[in-house]
Amino acid sequence: MSNATQSALRGSPGDQPGNPRSAFGGIDKSAVRATPERLDFRTIEESPEFRALRRRLKWFVFPATAFFLIWYIGYVAVAAYAREFMARPLIGEINVGLVLGVAQFVTTVGLTMLYLRFARRHIDPKVDELRQDAGDLQR
Repeated sequence: MSNATQSALRGSPGDQPGNPRSAFGGIDKSAVRATPERLDFRTIEESPEFRALRRRLKWFVFPATAFFLIWYIGYVAVAAYAREFMARPLIGEINVGLVLGVAQFVTTVGLTMLYLRFARRHIDPKVDELRQDAGDLQR
């Protein structure tokens, strides 16, 4: 163990004997945020706005998931049963299988970017509204 690690584990020299030591150089803050009052999640879940938000999210997630699963399983099936097709050279040593395999990664990144854009434009603003309304309902 290095000296820096040992001193971080021991705590600062100013620690008093009766106080519990905190790890990693004195960080003793909790990541849990205190809220003044508890929200009624059942009421939020049953609200028409929340249900509309869930429908909107499902409208994107289910078709995107279905598309990607069909694309992925199709790639695996073609790789397993159409080896001659996958081995067909396109440019030099680059064959169909390699291009389709790289396309899997491109599709993953593309779907992730589409979801982020969709969530930023359609889901996040509605979530912010629901949070604001939930806070207003509690007061």
